[in-house]
Amino acid sequence: MNTRPAMPDQSLNGRIAVVTGASSGIGQATAERLAAMGAHVAVLARRADRLGSLVDRIEKEGGRALAITVDVTDAAAVQSAADRVAEDLGDADLLVNNAGVMLPAPIEERAADQWQQQVDLNITGLMNVIGAFTPQLVRAAQERGVADLVNMSSIAAQNIFPNFAVYSGTKAFVTHLSRHLRVELGPKNVRVSALEPGIVGTELQSHVTDEGTLQWLADSKESGMEWLTPEDIADVVGFLAALPPRVNLQQVTIMPTAQPS
Repeated sequence: MNTRPAMPDQSLNGRIAVVTGASSGIGQATAERLAAMGAHVAVLARRADRLGSLVDRIEKEGGRALAITVDVTDAAAVQSAADRVAEDLGDADLLVNNAGVMLPAPIEERAADQWQQQVDLNITGLMNVIGAFTPQLVRAAQERGVADLVNMSSIAAQNIFPNFAVYSGTKAFVTHLSRHLRVELGPKNVRVSALEPGIVGTELQSHVTDEGTLQWLADSKESGMEWLTPEDIADVVGFLAALPPRVNLQQVTIMPTAQPS
């Protein structure tokens, strides 16, 4: 449970944030954190009821939020969402690309549907969002002096985990893409960051069906290792966005203290 005080600071006053995958976990916590820091937040996800509850909580605490139900794998729907953000709130100057799925399995199982689902959401969906919102980020950066694109990657982009080949490949794409986009967009005052968390307690684990991975997760819990919380990641996003415009943390690895790799 998030026990942080409501509206602790207003360091993002006047900024317009977009968070994908905002119906639970990291996305939900990030939307609440950015709103508490003063940003107006557009929350995007497929589950309309969850988004409605999130907006209610944000507004109850004095923030402003806009819920848009969208599947990020649908490029036309994402563009419509971007247009609505611009119309209702103004150009986004902080985009948190968080929507994703983790479905580990041995490659020999040929779980082609799961492979495709991870590629569609973790890569194609991410690109749809970047394509739709980058013009807004660039315009906002020209007007306000800074904008931020934060892509949610994973420690799996760097480290080796059995049965995670496809998921890890999608996250390696996210990290490497982010490094290239930083060079491309940095001269336009758009900062690009890739966040690479270790184990975070979210709904991602509930989608896992691979027995080996489930056992590994259970063992990590039984060992007493304390997992990261969504709020931990949200705090890092807020920290990045509040840095002086001259500062860009291009790649941030966030690990549970006791997680070895």
